[in-house]
Amino acid sequence: MATMLTIGEFSRMSFLSVKALHHYHDVGILAPAAIDPNSGYRLYTADQVASAQVIRRLRDLDMPLDSIRAVMTAPDLAARNREISAHLERMEHQLAETRAAVTGLRALLGGPVPRPEISFRTIAPVAALAVTEVVTVADAAGWGTEAYAELYEALAAAGLAEAGPAGVLFPSEFFELERGELTAFVSLTLSPVQRGAVRLGIGQPGLGWPQGRVRPTEIAGTEAAVAVHDGPASEIDRVYAALGTVVAERTIGVDGPVREYYPDGYDAKAPHRTEICWPVFRTGH
Repeated sequence: MATMLTIGEFSRMSFLSVKALHHYHDVGILAPAAIDPNSGYRLYTADQVASAQVIRRLRDLDMPLDSIRAVMTAPDLAARNREISAHLERMEHQLAETRAAVTGLRALLGGPVPRPEISFRTIAPVAALAVTEVVTVADAAGWGTEAYAELYEALAAAGLAEAGPAGVLFPSEFFELERGELTAFVSLTLSPVQRGAVRLGIGQPGLGWPQGRVRPTEIAGTEAAVAVHDGPASEIDRVYAALGTVVAERTIGVDGPVREYYPDGYDAKAPHRTEICWPVFRTGH
């Protein structure tokens, strides 16, 4: 018969606090071997120490409790390894983001950043397929990846041609409140009949407008000051700062969403080229 250990003894052997052991029992990660029917004390066996040590190391790696539960209750070794590998991939992504942030900070500490070239552009209104939702800053990158996957799937299903680079509209409250209604879109090449349907925001029989989150719409035109960021998203704030400074110095800024275009495609996980278009008032061309 296995020797039973009090929770205090097990805590010293596993380096997990009594509070942590209580919590892991409550959430179904590590149950005691027995509970004394008279005192209600939790009792463990020495064989459970290895499991407790695995849990402690996974927590040291910031693995969420749900993922730890999946590891500890996995039906076989392959399932357990898949869960651990998925977490390691998330950690590697976080490490890459941390390295990018360190590189950006060192660049800022090294001195003023040269201003990017800034141009002015008249952006015409375009018909588009779009996904519009309220999104937080923290969720924006993942939301963009999902939205564009749906948009291009809808584009192909409807048999429509893309007329220009994909883009996103960012309202002021997205920056000010870290939350706002974003619109991801792909512009379209349409016949006059199709363009009329887009202006009405409805489908027409035989045109194959998609369902779900994707909707036909018209993206308004604007006058914009434009700068290009070519690199990781973690450093795009420097180009925003330079562009906003020029707009403020010339007192030509107007209300309206900032828009980004992605001439080479959108990739939330890799450096890519982004055209940042800040709405302005121009008195001449």
